[in-house]
Amino acid sequence: MPPELTKNGLVVPYRRESADPPYLWPDYVATRTRAPKRPLITLPHTLSEVTGPVYGHERVGELDHDLTQQHEGEPLGERIILHGRVLDGDDRPVRNTLMELWQANAAGRYRHEVDVHPAPIDPNFEGAGRCVTDDEGRYRFITVKPGAYPWKNHPNAWRAAHIHLSLFGPAFATRLVTQMYFPGDPLFYQDPIFNSVREGRDRERMISRFDLTETVPEWALAYHFDIVLRGRETTPVEDS
Repeated sequence: MPPELTKNGLVVPYRRESADPPYLWPDYVATRTRAPKRPLITLPHTLSEVTGPVYGHERVGELDHDLTQQHEGEPLGERIILHGRVLDGDDRPVRNTLMELWQANAAGRYRHEVDVHPAPIDPNFEGAGRCVTDDEGRYRFITVKPGAYPWKNHPNAWRAAHIHLSLFGPAFATRLVTQMYFPGDPLFYQDPIFNSVREGRDRERMISRFDLTETVPEWALAYHFDIVLRGRETTPVEDS
């Protein structure tokens, strides 16, 4: 047995408590109405849930991963490269899995009809992309760094800058969703969504790290973010 799995001759177990946030987190006001008030009911899977993966209406395109080339002009803001690997609990790559990304633009506004934040909409930024991991579980997106935005959860409430990521396994029913944050954000302390992940060590796994080795000179900064699906180092997710 590998030595890192044992301590004093005994097997080191996974932590049994979940790193994922609870359905109800009172500081995150929206969960007060969204959280289930009765025990959950398990429904049988149908064919549409156990077949997949679901790639949307079309196959993943050559430039779907590059949010800066989806329109005639380039979007405004700080161009960044987001890359990393998707791994299982034994550090093995998760190959050929669909990843989706969505985010606010550099001014902190989503291109969505319900977003009424008085910040400009960037006509050259859709705010969504997707890719498929390679044989080493690697993914790579090119985008712009999202801005913070107000969201009325509490007085003078602003969300820390973040990017939403979803992963599809073999079917829609296995989809996982998480949020990735940027190092050193001054809004961490007052972001109830970030802090609904209760343990500091688990919150750290949602923060990317600046990566100078992948930064392209005079073009784009790079951030590295690995996603671990199971085990002691699992990345907290929104859907469990």
